[in-house]
Amino acid sequence: MTLAATLAELVRDFKANGRIVIVGASLAGLRGAEALREEGFTGSLTIIGDEPYEPYDRPPLSKQVLKGWVPADHTLLPRARELDAEWRLGVAATGLDRAARQVRLADGEQVPYHRLLIATGTRARQWPNPAEAALDGVISLRTRDDAARLQQALAARPSRVLVIGGGFIGSEVASVCRDLDIPVTLTERGPAPLVGALGGVIGEIAAQMQRDHGVDLRCGVSVSALEGDAAGHVRRARLSDGTTVEADVVLAALGSIRNVEWLQGSGLAAGPWGVGCDAGGRAFDINGVVTDSVYVAGDVARMPHVLYEYQFLAMEHWDNAVFGAEVAAHNMVNLEPHYRPHLLLPGFWSGQFGVNIKSVGVPPFGDEIVFTQGSVKDRSFAAAYGRRGRIVAAVTFDHGKWLEYYAHLIEQSAPFPPPPPGWDRPDVMRPVPAEFPAPGVPTAIPDVVLTGHDPNERRAEFRPRGH
Repeated sequence: MTLAATLAELVRDFKANGRIVIVGASLAGLRGAEALREEGFTGSLTIIGDEPYEPYDRPPLSKQVLKGWVPADHTLLPRARELDAEWRLGVAATGLDRAARQVRLADGEQVPYHRLLIATGTRARQWPNPAEAALDGVISLRTRDDAARLQQALAARPSRVLVIGGGFIGSEVASVCRDLDIPVTLTERGPAPLVGALGGVIGEIAAQMQRDHGVDLRCGVSVSALEGDAAGHVRRARLSDGTTVEADVVLAALGSIRNVEWLQGSGLAAGPWGVGCDAGGRAFDINGVVTDSVYVAGDVARMPHVLYEYQFLAMEHWDNAVFGAEVAAHNMVNLEPHYRPHLLLPGFWSGQFGVNIKSVGVPPFGDEIVFTQGSVKDRSFAAAYGRRGRIVAAVTFDHGKWLEYYAHLIEQSAPFPPPPPGWDRPDVMRPVPAEFPAPGVPTAIPDVVLTGHDPNERRAEFRPRGH
């Protein structure tokens, strides 16, 4: 038998008799499981999740659920196919023994595997003072239970909502409050909302948009303390500028923490930025050597990207979870030269204050921005980000139909400023500094984090409490 035939037989045997464990009953975990079955894997498949629920969709939690349009328990993700999997829900993974190839669970069970997919994602960063965080009405937003609590609190018509943190979640919740005619104050340590994700130029536009919709926006301040009444319900917040905000609902929108603590001692390259892996999803060990049995997908994955000087990206995006899981699943049940790379161009969208904000590429990688289409005054425009003479990202406000055009330019490393399409060109098309915060400045963290490999090239690296 030839070597090629022997390898093909090994692949067939693994697909029929192998054991794969997925840690993370998430979007990435579910789509990875489905992709494994599509790839012809008929062996044992176990899916472990710390929540008691099967995988559900998170984007509606900060939008439709809070408005009362959709109950939080009606957000289950649709299934593309039957999985024939063993579900271990409501029990967290607490350790990984790579030598024995076992996942340790919180109930003491050891789950053996031949190949492992890590899809543990992120969790919401909690308010840092435990006593204040325990006050009734102090809420974070990440899980389905969080969304149900916040929706009930909003339905009770609070006198005022305080949102701490001006990232996308905080801004979307503030938008929902105004849609519901609920007074809302938003505090942001940086100079403007969305500044960590889109820079100061766009942040100022977002700030004005919020104020025009009645948001009491306070930038350049932090929350020093939360105070409650005798019954243990939050009533006010004291700010760093000496002022006080009266509020009976507080959303702590302080960013996310990657769920990697259970990997301590495993020998994997896991840390605050996620689990390091190659473009095929294969995890690195602490020495930078690629493993053959452990793969990573979704928000917790941290991998190099060819378009961004091979810097490592950690992407908290829906498409990244889906396509990254599909690539990892394919590579788990194949051998070289049949590996596939995950080369997704990052993108996201956010609906707030009647405007659909969309982006493609990695805006924080750029240092310049130019408006290429539409009108800033009308909040209907496109803008491109540049670095070292090439386009690296674009953002649109109610101009999303042009994103594909800009994505094509980014993939080609086209010159910056780019030639604008269409006829609605602004009067001034002069690049200006994008005004992203300097490394170490506390502000909201973008959904795409450039973690770098050269300390001089790291950007947006500080993950603060956001208050």
